[in-house]
Amino acid sequence: MFDRTAAEAMLESVFAPWVQALDLSIESLDKESATLRMRFSEKLCRDNGVICGQALMSLADTAMVFAVSSAAGAYRPMTTVDQTMHFLRPAANADVLADAKVIRLGRTMAFGSVTLTTDGDSRPVAMAQLAYALLG
Repeated sequence: MFDRTAAEAMLESVFAPWVQALDLSIESLDKESATLRMRFSEKLCRDNGVICGQALMSLADTAMVFAVSSAAGAYRPMTTVDQTMHFLRPAANADVLADAKVIRLGRTMAFGSVTLTTDGDSRPVAMAQLAYALLG
């Protein structure tokens, strides 16, 4: 079973050190979704104080891996084959939440969507559609 304990262990063991440096935490997990938090840090910002798009894209991608793992009942190796991101408004001076939902989980492919919001504001910062090849 893929629960919070398994997810927290995965966060520390599966992802590259630079993803771990994003200081992500698991807010919630359920059968086909996951919500992750990326704590605000000046290290993630561009010169104008806005969190950079690269950090937001990494957050969306990582959150979707947790949603797929939750839907599958366990982590299995996967690789991103497509990610389309729409940036809707800037995120600044706040934690960012990524709400990832599995749209379809197949034998060899998974598809999902992620909505990013800032803590305390339900208006989307960005939306992403993702596809993964499931390996092994």
